[in-house]
Amino acid sequence: MKQRTQPQSGTVAAKQLKMMLHDGAEMALLDVREAGQFGDSHLLFAVPLPYSRLELDVIRLVPRRSTRIVLCDDSGRDVAELAARRLAALGYTDVSSLDGGIAGWSAAGYALFKGVNVPSKLFGELVEHAYHTPRVTAQELVRMSEAGENFVIVDGRPFGEYRNMTIPGSTCCPNAELPYRIPTMVKDPNTKIVVNCGGRTRSIIGAQTLINFGIRNPVYALENGTQGWYLSDLQLERGSARRYPDHIDERQLPGLRTRARSLAERFNVEFVNASLIQKWLNDPERTTYLCDVRTPEEFRKGSLAGAVHAPGGQLVQATDQWIGVRNARGVLIDAEGVRAPVVASWLRQLGYDVCVLEEGIRSGLQGPSLARPGLPTLKAISPAELKRALDEGRCTVLDLGASMSFRKAHIPGSRWSTRSRLAAAARNENDFIVLVAEDADVARLAAIDLLEAGIRDVKILDSGLDAWTRAGHSTESSPAVPPDTECIDYLFFVHDRHAGNREAMKQYLAWETGLIAQLDPQERATFKIGPVMRDG
Repeated sequence: MKQRTQPQSGTVAAKQLKMMLHDGAEMALLDVREAGQFGDSHLLFAVPLPYSRLELDVIRLVPRRSTRIVLCDDSGRDVAELAARRLAALGYTDVSSLDGGIAGWSAAGYALFKGVNVPSKLFGELVEHAYHTPRVTAQELVRMSEAGENFVIVDGRPFGEYRNMTIPGSTCCPNAELPYRIPTMVKDPNTKIVVNCGGRTRSIIGAQTLINFGIRNPVYALENGTQGWYLSDLQLERGSARRYPDHIDERQLPGLRTRARSLAERFNVEFVNASLIQKWLNDPERTTYLCDVRTPEEFRKGSLAGAVHAPGGQLVQATDQWIGVRNARGVLIDAEGVRAPVVASWLRQLGYDVCVLEEGIRSGLQGPSLARPGLPTLKAISPAELKRALDEGRCTVLDLGASMSFRKAHIPGSRWSTRSRLAAAARNENDFIVLVAEDADVARLAAIDLLEAGIRDVKILDSGLDAWTRAGHSTESSPAVPPDTECIDYLFFVHDRHAGNREAMKQYLAWETGLIAQLDPQERATFKIGPVMRDG
């Protein structure tokens, strides 16, 4: 067990937190602000956990109640204090907050980062530097096509992103699927393979995945992905449906499995049996995650009890969406012994302690189910009842949906708010409060704060805004309300880079390539990147 740097009180100074982040012991650094605030400026290793969803997501991200937790917000007060109370109510026993919040961190001389999934995007840049990943520009790819060269383009993103926009002629094959399915998709070893994404990271990781795996074909990353393509005055393709084959050539599987295991072992990835992992899951002193890295379709057909679906390519791209505790264990699961080892090879280089479950979904492992938090019961109000109450001035309607959705359409007279600001927004002389939410559980969480503030009569609109419009009631739009300064759930930073804004694209790509320069030596040492030579 690593020696923990233990906080002395309910707050942690920036210098002490810096020591905690690098002491090798388990801890969860949770940023409890909303998504827009987080994306605008946050600590590198902070995990986003908005207060508006705290109890819904913390049990998945931080399953062990005795985990050392540090909360951060803007100032170290307000939202962090609210979140600490909620976590204590859930049974978390070791919760502190960053003294002075992110402002205190910056004042101590430490860096703050824009964007989301920053460690993973930093990792992509570091991988390109370490491995010298081959790349082609958009114009070079056009020339290859005009010259009739033998090549294929694969898009390493999930199918939904691929359908939104991609390079003309590309085929969707998410990064974790590449080593498993490319040998079936590309039979000619002389065919060049170009991997693209929307920007840089997944192009680099996808291409380098195939190279590390030992694919004999020439492999390249498309420099700057779809954004680089668009900036070269080339048209993107939208609504595409081409995707990887559902079934692979089974004759190739033994060889693929051998290569995957060899690659994983080069990075000291262990292959562990179910009986040992069962003991890990019962260990009260260590956190263990079970991640099924297969496709959504495969996961829906069945997985191991207690496993969460974490598509392998996205697990590398956005690790903080699944693993909330630094220095915890991760156990990767697949069905065939190819995808989990390859994904594990990347997560080890990202600095995570991961292993592969021997026999995967056939192992019989029984993980614990995640307990659902207890939430207050809210009385539902129908659209017709709400309309009458509004006409009579008897209620206040608070919309808890996305701020950008509120701007497009909301119930006339309603106000937008979010959980951390709800009690102030709800002060009124009306008879009762009605909450409107896309997710009823988000409204139930908000009700906890309202009840604590002494507001007793809280209802929820049955089936939300959709039911209101289906009932024939009107909505209104407000393009400037809430104002940008209040839209704390929305990240304005280069938000329209995929909607044709060239300056936003350029700004995003410059931000991504500039990430490495922001690292300090301790942060850089967290990544364990090492080139892999091809066999033979």
